[in-house]
Amino acid sequence: MQAKEIKTQLRLLIDEASIIDPVLAKRLEEINRWVKDVKPGSLTAKRFVILFLQQMLQDAEVWLRLKSLPSEEEQQSAITMLNPTLKYWYGYLFPKWLSENDPKFYIWRRKLMAGEFNQEDAKLIGSIANNIKSSGGTTVLRYVADLSMATDIIVSSTQENPLCIQLTSVSKEFYQEKFDDWENTLIFWAIDRGLFLSYNPRANDFVNQIVNILLSNSDNLSIGSYLKFNL
Repeated sequence: MQAKEIKTQLRLLIDEASIIDPVLAKRLEEINRWVKDVKPGSLTAKRFVILFLQQMLQDAEVWLRLKSLPSEEEQQSAITMLNPTLKYWYGYLFPKWLSENDPKFYIWRRKLMAGEFNQEDAKLIGSIANNIKSSGGTTVLRYVADLSMATDIIVSSTQENPLCIQLTSVSKEFYQEKFDDWENTLIFWAIDRGLFLSYNPRANDFVNQIVNILLSNSDNLSIGSYLKFNL
């Protein structure tokens, strides 16, 4: 989808949401104000802005389809039919993000637009997600979760208990500070458990090791735990 199409679709969704879910409409209007004066050519050149907008439009469309169902029972039933990580996203985190004040949203929108975000670990996270799916698990990857909720990936394994994961290869000098920021962010969003995993990208077979740790903790990490794990 090109920038011009994204802008058009965004405005259409705002109109639809204003009738079905004003909370969503308010968030979409906030995003619209952010991009409306950026020329389509310039917007297209901002890869991560476009990727975020595409994700946002997809989530908004799904959310509006859910909210358009005649009763709350039918809406909840439709969410229940989703896989565990999507159920967690649409049943909890996404509506929470829509309704709550997001103190980081302005900051990372500015960084996205300025080209200060490069997602260096995208290839690694994509590989992890593929391996988890091959192992029978499910995942959700969202820029909102990454940049606002300190969650690189949401993972669910055989017990279907979604777990929010932050991956880092940061040096020991900044490790505790990053962990503290991560833990505080999860507490702010009322995410009831999470895993902060530090890895060595030079270690042998580290991707498979990460996958095994994520799947195991998805099943076994207790409620109220914010686990720090050094690989």
